[in-house]
Amino acid sequence: MPDQSTPDAVSSPEAAAKGGVSRRRLLGTAGATGLALGAAGGAAGYAAAPSAEKAAPLTSVGSDAVMFHGKHQPGITTALQARGHLVAFDLAAGAGRKEAAALLRRWSATAQRLMAGEPAAQDDTDIARDAGPSSLTVTFGFGHSFFARTGLEKQRPVALDPLPDFSSDHLDKARSNGDLWVQIGANDALVAFHALRAVQKDAGSAARVRWQMNGFNRSPGATGRPMTARNLMGQVDGTRNPKPSESDFDRRVFVPDAGEPAWMANGSYAVVRRIRMLLDDWEKLSPGAQEDVIGRKKATGAPLSGGTETTPMDLDKTDADGNLVVPINAHARITRPDQNGGAAMLRRPFSFHDGIDTDGVPDAGLLFVCWQADPLRGFVPVQRKLDRGDALSTFVRHESSGLFAVPGGAATGEYVGQRLLES
Repeated sequence: MPDQSTPDAVSSPEAAAKGGVSRRRLLGTAGATGLALGAAGGAAGYAAAPSAEKAAPLTSVGSDAVMFHGKHQPGITTALQARGHLVAFDLAAGAGRKEAAALLRRWSATAQRLMAGEPAAQDDTDIARDAGPSSLTVTFGFGHSFFARTGLEKQRPVALDPLPDFSSDHLDKARSNGDLWVQIGANDALVAFHALRAVQKDAGSAARVRWQMNGFNRSPGATGRPMTARNLMGQVDGTRNPKPSESDFDRRVFVPDAGEPAWMANGSYAVVRRIRMLLDDWEKLSPGAQEDVIGRKKATGAPLSGGTETTPMDLDKTDADGNLVVPINAHARITRPDQNGGAAMLRRPFSFHDGIDTDGVPDAGLLFVCWQADPLRGFVPVQRKLDRGDALSTFVRHESSGLFAVPGGAATGEYVGQRLLES
């Protein structure tokens, strides 16, 4: 769980105008233009009560909308959402490139509608009725096995080669990898589940679910000010995430326009890991011992060397006895880009809790999702370094893994993956 922070939230339309005109009424007028109408205009009809004049405005959480079409797929630089679903599919026996193209076309059309707050085109379940878009994003990717199944082996990126084995792995193959991968996020649980159900129904006879995982984060507005997220260990988690405002952000996270293969231009590679936290063992440690494992103050996220959360860590600082203030095996020390040849990735995780085992141990932890232009220069060197002596490794267990090529965003009139499937 490398020590990096969450990017800024995507800007979104206001819930209501200052004059008291509701967002639904505003979007229903002929003068409504721009992002609000393009992204969320359909929400007016779907979310409104029978009488638009009497409909109350959506709250800011419900009205937030993310564009489906764009240079990059949504759900990568979008701010962390309160609810998420990760699901992998395998193509059905006999399904190939033609069926995959039709499926991605259906999925893209459904994602566009649902992200705008509209119902699915056919057989909508009404699960999200009354709600707005709620920052819904749907993101699609291809696994290593997809290319052989569709006869597109020559188009498979070298960066999609299987991840190496790590000594900390305890992987369940049935919950790893897959031909296709879908990431769903929203700030309302029903909106997220609605999208999950629609995606599953759209798969039809072309693909079947291989595995599916559910996650969550803190809800927007639950803190007095925007803050870096906390994980289930209670730690501030994500302090050193690369930010879109940084000059080298795109180089680290996205495949360049002139990159190879051409269909991956402006895309990214997602590493997905189900990391179980051994919370009973972790919670036996004193707060001070937990801070030594991480290398940061639990309350504030500040480095043990002093300062605030964003203060650069002083790796050479020692105490009165000459001991390093930040232990040599502290997680935050090991994951620093300058300790890994500049390796960096954009972390965008969800926490999970899947109940209590028969022995009373919580099945809980982190659905780790990280994004990078090349996993061999992002995730792999950092994980290898963690494998060699991270103090946190005693308290976590990697239980499933996947690597997916996530193409760039679909232009208006296109579906995701069209440049691959129709090349």
